[in-house]
Amino acid sequence: MQQYTAPGEVEVPRTAHVVEPLLEHARNTPNKALLAYREGDRFVDVTAKQFADKVRRLAQGLIALGVQPGDRVALMSATRVEWTYLDYAIMSAGAVTVPIYDTSSAEQVQWILSDSGAVVAFIESDQMKGSTYDTVADQCPDCRDVFVIEQGGVDELERRGAEVDPQEVDRRLEQLNVDDVATIIYTSGTTGRPKGCVLTHGNLRWDIIQTRINLDKMIQPEDSQLLFLPLAHSFAKILALAAIDTGSKLGFSTGPANLLEELPMFQPTYVAAVPRIFEKVFTGAQQKAHADGKGKIFDRAAAVATDYSEAQSSGRSVSLPLKIQHALFDKLVYGKIRHLFGGRLRLANSGGGPLGARLTHFFNGVGVQIYEGYGLTETSPVLTSNHISAWKIGTVGKPIPGTTIAIDDDGEVLAKGGQIFKGYYHNDDATKEAIDSDDWFHTGDIGELDSEGFLKITGRKKELIVTAAGKNVAPAVLEDRLKAHFLVSQAVVVGDNRPFIAALITIDEEQFPAWASRNGKDGRKVGDLVDDETLRAEIQKAVDEANKAVSRAESIRKFVILPQDFTIEGGELTPTLKMKRNVVSDRYGGAIENLYAA
Repeated sequence: MQQYTAPGEVEVPRTAHVVEPLLEHARNTPNKALLAYREGDRFVDVTAKQFADKVRRLAQGLIALGVQPGDRVALMSATRVEWTYLDYAIMSAGAVTVPIYDTSSAEQVQWILSDSGAVVAFIESDQMKGSTYDTVADQCPDCRDVFVIEQGGVDELERRGAEVDPQEVDRRLEQLNVDDVATIIYTSGTTGRPKGCVLTHGNLRWDIIQTRINLDKMIQPEDSQLLFLPLAHSFAKILALAAIDTGSKLGFSTGPANLLEELPMFQPTYVAAVPRIFEKVFTGAQQKAHADGKGKIFDRAAAVATDYSEAQSSGRSVSLPLKIQHALFDKLVYGKIRHLFGGRLRLANSGGGPLGARLTHFFNGVGVQIYEGYGLTETSPVLTSNHISAWKIGTVGKPIPGTTIAIDDDGEVLAKGGQIFKGYYHNDDATKEAIDSDDWFHTGDIGELDSEGFLKITGRKKELIVTAAGKNVAPAVLEDRLKAHFLVSQAVVVGDNRPFIAALITIDEEQFPAWASRNGKDGRKVGDLVDDETLRAEIQKAVDEANKAVSRAESIRKFVILPQDFTIEGGELTPTLKMKRNVVSDRYGGAIENLYAA
C-alpha cells in the first residue's frame, strides 16, 4: 500500500482547547481587530477584548439557562458575526456546538435536534423558526429554550447571564482539554440521512496548529479574510478558527449575493471558497466581456494567462512574446479581475470539491494564487493542502504535518492523523465502516499519490461508473470540463452498467438571457429551448471539449438539457453546492432512460 507521512508535527498539549487563542489575543493584544461585520456601507471592527468580553457574557447566559459541560447547543443561521460569538460562548461554557444549515428542511432540523439531544437552539430569524423548528417542536423534547438571533436573542442571552459569576466561565475553561467534544457537525448528506461527526477540541486544535505551519508562510496577522461560506460547514469553521488563531482580521459577508459589492468594500488579502464561486467569477467576467464586444480580447487574455501559469509551474522559462502579451493583458484584463476581489487579494484557498487545473492556471496567470486543499468533515477537515513552498497545480497538495495519506489496493484514499474524528454520534456501525481495525480512516475518495507526496483526487469510490463493457469512468473529469463552458451550470455524467456514457446538463440562469438575446431568442426560458438546435449546438461544444480529456470508451455520446437548474432548495445541491447525485438520478430517472432508449 503506497503511503506518505508529512514530517514536522507539532505536539498539542493536553490542556489545549479551541477558545485558547482568543483568550491569548485578549490578554496580549486587546485592541487588535479580530472580527469585522457590515453595518450599512462600511465594516465595523471588533477588537480582541470586545470579542472575548462578548463571549464571556454569552457563556454566562448559557450557564444561567442550566447548560452543563457536554450539553449540546444547536446553532441554525447563515454566516454572521453572531454565529461566531455564540460558537465561542458555547465552547467556553464547556458545551458542544451543533451547527445546522440555514437552508435545512424541517425534517432535517428535527433529526439533528433529536439525534444530538440539543437542550438549547439559536435560530437566525422568526421566518426560519416558523418554517422549520415550530413545525417539529413537539418531536424535539430535549430542546427547552429557543432564541431568535434577529429578534434580540443574543442580547437576551446576555441579560440572562448578568447574575452569573464570571469566574464560573473561567472554571469551565480551565477544565477543558483535548478529549472534550467541541462540536458535532452533521454531514450535509449527498446520500442518506445526515450523520453527526464528533470533533474534539484536540481534533480542531491539532488541525489548526499543523495547518499553520504552512499558513505562517502565507497569512500574517496583518492579513484580512472575508468569510461568506456557511459556518455550519467544517471548511468555514476551520477558516474562522484559523483566522482567529493567526490574529488576522475575519470579516463576515452578508451573503454570496452581496460579494461583488462587499469585496471592494472590505478589500481582503485572502479569501477561501468552494470551486463554484471561482467558476462564477470566471464565467461572469467572460460573458461581460463578450456582451461589451470584447470577447475575443478576453478569450485571448485567458489563454495567455493559462499558458503563462503552465510555463511557470512546469519550470520552463517564459518566452519573451508570452511575457509581452501577459504584461499587455495585465493592464487590459487581469487588473479588472483582481479588482473584482477588492484589489488587495494575494492568495485564496479552494476546498469542498475539485477546482481543477484549468481554473487554477487561469487565476494564477491573472495574479491570484489559489491553493487547493482536501479534507472531509470527519477530518476536522484539513488532510492535505498546497501552499507557497509546495504547490503543484492539479493536485490537492501534500499531507499537513503529522498526517499520513495512503492509497489502498482499490485506489481509495486512507488517512491517519490527530485530526481524525472520534466517530459518528450514536452510530457505532457507521463509525466501524469509516475507521478500520488498523485505525485507517476511509475517505470514500479515489486518488493517486506521486513520488513527492502530492495527492490527486480522481473521483468518489461510490460514484465510479462501470459501463456495460467493464470500462471504469471517473465522472469528475468530464463534469469539470463541461462546467468550463459559460452556459453550463451543472453536469451529471451517467452510464453505470450502460452501453455508453451520457450526461444531464443544466444551464446557468445568469448567463442564459444574454446568450438568448445574442441568438434571437429574447424572452424565451431554458425550459422552452431544451430541444432547440442552436442551444444544443452550443452545449455540444462543451461536450466535445470535455471528451478531449478521455478515451473514446469514456466519452460522452449523448446528453440532455434539463429545463431548470439544480438548487439547494430543490434538494439537488448541498449547502456547499455539492451535487446530490442520488437525488438527481432519482428525480431525472426518466430523462436518463430516454438517453438509452433505442
